[in-house]
Parts: sequence; C-alpha cells; structure tokens
Amino acid sequence: MKTQVAIIGGGPAGLLLSRLLQLNGVENVVLERRSRDYVLSRVRAGVLEQGLVDLLHEADVDKRLKAEGEVHTGFNIAFHGALCHIALADLTDGKHVTVYGQTEVTRDLYDALDAAEATIIHEAENVALHDLDSGSPRVTFDLDGKKQQISAAFIAGCDGFHGPSRQAIPNSVRKDYELTYPFGWLGILSETPPVGEELIYAGHASGFALCSLRSRQLSRYYVQCPIDDNVTDWSDDRFWDELKSRLPPEVARSLVTGPSIEKSIAPLRSFVSEPMSWGRLFLAGDAAHIVPPTGAKGLNLAASDVYYLSRAFLDYFNRDDDSQLRAYSRTALARVWQAERFSWWMTRLLHSFPDQNKFEQRLQAAEFDCLMNSEAARATLAESYVGLKY
Repeated sequence: MKTQVAIIGGGPAGLLLSRLLQLNGVENVVLERRSRDYVLSRVRAGVLEQGLVDLLHEADVDKRLKAEGEVHTGFNIAFHGALCHIALADLTDGKHVTVYGQTEVTRDLYDALDAAEATIIHEAENVALHDLDSGSPRVTFDLDGKKQQISAAFIAGCDGFHGPSRQAIPNSVRKDYELTYPFGWLGILSETPPVGEELIYAGHASGFALCSLRSRQLSRYYVQCPIDDNVTDWSDDRFWDELKSRLPPEVARSLVTGPSIEKSIAPLRSFVSEPMSWGRLFLAGDAAHIVPPTGAKGLNLAASDVYYLSRAFLDYFNRDDDSQLRAYSRTALARVWQAERFSWWMTRLLHSFPDQNKFEQRLQAAEFDCLMNSEAARATLAESYVGLKY
C-alpha cells in the first residue's frame, strides 16, 4: 500500500490530521492498534480552547459541537474554602472555552472520515517504522495474522505515550524530560446535574478536587488520591464524602450525588521529548508530550501540533515548500513548553504534596492570595487557560 502520509494512531490527533489533509487533497492512511469501540470508550477531558474549536470548524466536524457544546466564559478556583472567580471573557477580551467531551470529538471525526471513505485500519498489531532517515519511509504491521506494509512520503506519529513512533527516534538524537507526581486523580462520571454553571478547581489540605461537566445531566468529578490506590478501594459513598469535604461549604451543600457510571484512577506526569521530528517522522500529541490534566491542556496541545503539522504538509504537497516541515519541531515545542509551564504551575498551586513543608504550604496560600487580589495575576492565568495563539 502506498500513500502520501501514514498516520500512526487513531485518536483525536491522528483523526483530525487525517481529516484536514483529506479535505485538502493529501492522501493518508490511519493505523490504530485498538478497535473503534475501544477508542470510543475512552473517557477524557473536554475543555476545548478556541483554537481547537476553530480547527474543528475548519475540518467541518463542528455541527454537534455547536449544538451541544457548553460555552464557558469563566471558572472558579477554591482554596481552603475561599473562592476566586476567573472571569475569562473579561480578562482576555472576550475569549472563552467550550466544554465538549473528547469522546464526542473523536466520534464526530470518525463520522466525517467514514462519509469521505477515508482509510482507517483498526487492530493493527506489531506496528514498526523503517527507513525514517531515507526518502522512502515505511510502516509494517500485522493485520488478521498477515504482515502488511505502507510506503509513504512521511509518517506522522500520533500514537500516544506508549506507541512505537517516539521510540523510533534514535537514543542518540532524542532527549526526554520528565517529572512524575506522587499522586493520581480518581475520577467518576455520574448522570447528575453539575454542581455549578462553571468548573471549580479546589485546593485543600486533604488534596485537590475538580468539579467538571459533560452536559446539563452528566457530571465529571475528580479527587486527588495516593498513586497506589485501587479503584475498588473507593466506593461511591466514600468518593462523594471526600469530594464534599474538599469543596467550599456552600458548594458542597449544592452537590447532587448519584451512582457512578465510570470510575478510574489516572497517574500524573509532565513529559516532553525533543525533537518532535527526525528524518521523515513527525510526532504529535501524547507521542511527544504529556501534561498533568490540571489546566486541561492535553487535547488542546495535541490540536496545536496538528495545526502546525497539517499546514506544513499542505505547504509541502501543494506548494512544494518544506520550510514549515523543517521548522515544525521548533515551532511546536515553543508552545508545548508554555503549556507544560502552565500545567505544572496549576498542579503545584492546587495539590497537596506528600513532602511539602510548612514554608511551601504558605507559598501556596500566598499564590492564591495573589490571584484573589491582583487582576493582573488573574489575567495571566486566564490567558494561558483560554489558550495561547497558534
């Protein structure tokens, strides 16, 4: 099989790149090691920056997003019971975020690609990349017990942290930066009305909590927990009791509880791999970087990669200009590190660290006081939250 761009990974980054290329006449094939049902079963964050919303409009996959997405012009940060409102629109000249689940973004992309008869190969096993530093890179994989091969002009690695793409860059070239956090997030999904119109991020002596939502009748809640906890350790009652204890009293009193329909624990890490390209391979999304979910940058950062990479491919194939491809890693990494900084800062502000001393605890309180009392501090936070320009 031959194509212009072989895309490894059928998550939202890979599918969005495929859609943007397909709309502009660039042939591509998507390889995904999981089944479609598995991909659509993954529950992920759903706070979309305006840049991602604009990109979904460009991809002509925003019909449901416009109808069902929740526009949020602000959010709240609680710290030991006090509440600080971050008025995003007022602080950023009218900018906002849109709450719309990542699963729904993926579903919309699948529907559009299916309608266009795009080639998406699921359950591709033993994917391997070859000849990346030549003019004829290729990808091999097993499908239904048979060895297959795709030859392409370029390979886009959108296959996540554990995929083979990043590992195909030689160790002598690749440099990884990583920070692991000594806790996780226990999250539940419940068919209950959200506790408020806007998201609430809460810092407490017992740990972090987040009140989020997917719709008017579907809520997503999180609490910080020890990294070695097991989901079975947490009954629904225990979760709700712990969540309430970490929220301001007036918020806790308004919380509507109910049975969880999904429950999981996610570890937290900050990770960047440089460079994001080597030879004919270009990385995007979690294949190149991971952010802790505090600040909702994971999907949005993948989208900015896709923005830069799609335009670089289009320049190459439609205008015979490779300047953006050569600049891709440098351009993408500049934005990646700003998102890493913001996510790290939000995590340090709102979480309880096991080795935290009293001085660091007082610094957290001082940081929150700065937000409460300084419009400039709130504006800096808001600028990063709504998303930096591509």
